Amino acid sequence: MRLLFLGDVMGRSGRTGIVDRLPALREAWSLDFVVVNAENATNGAGLSPDHAKGLLDAGADVLTLGDHAFDQRDMLRFVETEPRVIRPLNFSKSAPGKGARVYAAPGGKRVLVTQVLGQVFMKRPYDDPFSALDPVLRAAPRGGAVQAALVDIHCEATSEKMAVGHYCDGRASVVVGTHTHVPTADATVLPGGTAYLTDAGMCGDYDSVIGMQKEEPLRRFVTGMPKSRFEPARGAATLCGLYVETDDASGRAIRAVPVRQGGKLETSGPSAVQ
Repeated sequence: MRLLFLGDVMGRSGRTGIVDRLPALREAWSLDFVVVNAENATNGAGLSPDHAKGLLDAGADVLTLGDHAFDQRDMLRFVETEPRVIRPLNFSKSAPGKGARVYAAPGGKRVLVTQVLGQVFMKRPYDDPFSALDPVLRAAPRGGAVQAALVDIHCEATSEKMAVGHYCDGRASVVVGTHTHVPTADATVLPGGTAYLTDAGMCGDYDSVIGMQKEEPLRRFVTGMPKSRFEPARGAATLCGLYVETDDASGRAIRAVPVRQGGKLETSGPSAVQ
């Protein structure tokens, strides 16, 4: 299978980038399945139902969320009715929605998508992501019940993301990090056949401070005092993420390529799409 994962969609810039570029990427790269982290798509804080629909209509097969999953109150109800939106697996047990699902892909193939939140340096004490993943990966083994299994690890610490990658090696097809909005340069296939990237980066304006207009973050760093709210930057977005090819029989990843398309960053992907 040919899979594409795109990192945190940041505000209007990120949404516009997805709508403008994802349909062409699906065609050019003959993508079978696309997963997009969308937890910052609505003004940088959460995801509204309308914006979720727009991203799905643009070509995303599944949207993952994160620690801002329910910043938009309407998502509390929407996530119960839209199975293509995944909230974190180790969120509160009373939270609406599901943290893992198996989805149909072309040719009768099946893809597991799940997401966990990290614990290190996060604002809330989320449940253990490692033990949360075990029953999900056992219930849908790659190369058996599913042809591919993707894990979105949403957390601050690079060490924790790498630990999850190694913990899932040989069981997941893809483990990709989100949350910090900065793409890392370590795309690889681990020994057990799991494609790994510490952070996919964001889909947003990189002339910014992790997607926010520069002035207020700079003021707070320099003076230690806030003056106004953070606002998403509005320039052209770079779509950042990870392209993965997998073997259908085993679910092993055979290729992992970092993706950067449009905006300010140097273009990268399985083929050049300008």
